[in-house]
Amino acid sequence: NETSLFLAGWITGCSDWQKEIISSLKDTSLILINPRRANFDVNNPNMEYEQISWEHRHLEKASMISFWFPSETLCPITLFELGKYARDINKTIFVWRDIDYKRKRDIDIQISLIRPGIQVVETLEALSKQIQKYIS
Repeated sequence: NETSLFLAGWITGCSDWQKEIISSLKDTSLILINPRRANFDVNNPNMEYEQISWEHRHLEKASMISFWFPSETLCPITLFELGKYARDINKTIFVWRDIDYKRKRDIDIQISLIRPGIQVVETLEALSKQIQKYIS
């Protein structure tokens, strides 16, 4: 019955945004599920399978998911995950996409059609505030 939040989004070749969101939520009772690994070789098929399987299990277990879409990449796996969980009305989701994300209108429109109550935010600070407001 514990409240958990999966941190979905880019995990390789980018700043450690997960560390920042974890720090901003440190005073909450949330269990934060971070898929970032210290050592991950995307070219190793065994590690890739292990990572995707781990994420799949934990996305299912988490009571909430936050999605991050940066301007540097389209994040195809994160888009896939958002599509899957946006339709699950029993799963609370939060969506953060950079103002310069190349397909931001797609995300905004899809979320407004599928889950009109979700406000897509453009900064990590706004995401943190949105999560804190929701759990309080």
